[in-house]
Amino acid sequence: MSTENFELPDVGEGLTEAEIVSWHVKAGDTVELNQTLCEIETAKSIVELPSPFEGRVVELFASEGQTVDVGKHILSIETAGASSGSETPTAAPEAPAADLEFDAAQADAASTVSTEGAESGANSVLVGYGLGDAPTTRRRKKSAAPAQPTRPAQIPAPAQPSHRPPAQAPAPVAGGAQPQARPGSVPAASASPIIAKPPIRKLAKDLGVDLSQVEPTGLAGETTRDDVIRHAQQASVFKNLETPIWGEVREEKHPVKGVRKATANAMVSSMFTAPHVTLFTDVDATRTMEFVKRLKASPDFAGVKVSPLLIVARAVMWAIRRNPTVNAAWTDEEYTIKHYVNLGLAAATPRGLIVPNIKDAHAMTLHQLAQAIEQLTYRARDGKTPPTEMRDGTFTITNIGVFGMDTGTPVINPGEVGILALGTIKLKPWVFEDEVRPRMVTTLGASFDHRLVDGDVASRFLADVATIVEEPALLLD
Repeated sequence: MSTENFELPDVGEGLTEAEIVSWHVKAGDTVELNQTLCEIETAKSIVELPSPFEGRVVELFASEGQTVDVGKHILSIETAGASSGSETPTAAPEAPAADLEFDAAQADAASTVSTEGAESGANSVLVGYGLGDAPTTRRRKKSAAPAQPTRPAQIPAPAQPSHRPPAQAPAPVAGGAQPQARPGSVPAASASPIIAKPPIRKLAKDLGVDLSQVEPTGLAGETTRDDVIRHAQQASVFKNLETPIWGEVREEKHPVKGVRKATANAMVSSMFTAPHVTLFTDVDATRTMEFVKRLKASPDFAGVKVSPLLIVARAVMWAIRRNPTVNAAWTDEEYTIKHYVNLGLAAATPRGLIVPNIKDAHAMTLHQLAQAIEQLTYRARDGKTPPTEMRDGTFTITNIGVFGMDTGTPVINPGEVGILALGTIKLKPWVFEDEVRPRMVTTLGASFDHRLVDGDVASRFLADVATIVEEPALLLD
């Protein structure tokens, strides 16, 4: 027997310290290789730390909520001797990604949706100290008892694909009757099983929605994300439907740490380093809204969230090609114009504001971009954004319209020279074809680093974005 001390690692983002959010083990527990020990919160995301040893937990050196420096011991594990130690150095760089891709918390999603498996793999690379043979061990464990973590209602759809066509066939003919019959029946024996992907089931669980009570609108009779959110009477996953009541405590003090500390440092650095210049323009977005409606009805976009943000994102990348100076980085010695777009999307999360980015967004099709935006948004909401998605952004969009705001003066993300704010899109009187008509109108606001971006370039860029929002068909040219 030997005792191994586990040190807080640098998860790949120049980490100096992290807070222990929650422990998944306690003293006396037996742990396996790559079993999750705890969750830590860095300045950018929440990361799970897997065990590099197998054995028995002897002692925890840090408590939940405590901030620990990188390299400090956080727990000790009593191992069986040389077996664990001899295996540890054999870890291959890509082994952790293969192993953690099948994390128990995301097992359903990883086995059904390949893109989500890739995301989990991206997260696992952050730690980078799992064992080479661990994937085999974890996969055998999962396959031995696949039904344990899965609800009975989930079994019929994936396990018996041959029964799906009969269940889907009558949907167009008697679409109104089936949703009423489903709640009173037993899902496992129902003639019309609930069809929903694992991410949709997870969303329903998070929102407290019974899928048997949701009327599906998918083309194949499946329950979509919009169905779940609509049933929960919740326009946004971040929207607070209840007004909290103040307690007896008159004031609350909170330490400045994590995402809040990182945001504060970034905003101060940006505002007092880059001289901001901000422009605004009103845009008739009626055709964009019509285009979004057509995309939602298209079978090619079934199961993918489509919103005006998707069209604006494509418009931004089109405008960047025509005005490349806005897609650059500035230093006092030189500036670098980038011929690629890592598109940042400001995300309001329960932990604070973060700006993950979509790598090489310029090379994606419209469908690929829609998927990337959706996946990035839900990773941010769940606190699972990997540090790799927080680095190397080239231009940012902040969608303040989802909060009902017309416009704002966005602050440039450090390391970039431009940011676009998309306001709410609503019906307003607008002069169209020499007549005042009701049109869907929005306001675009954009800030630029005036050290590099001159007024004429900034104006042309914003005008180009507005052109596409007014006539998205130009993207097809």
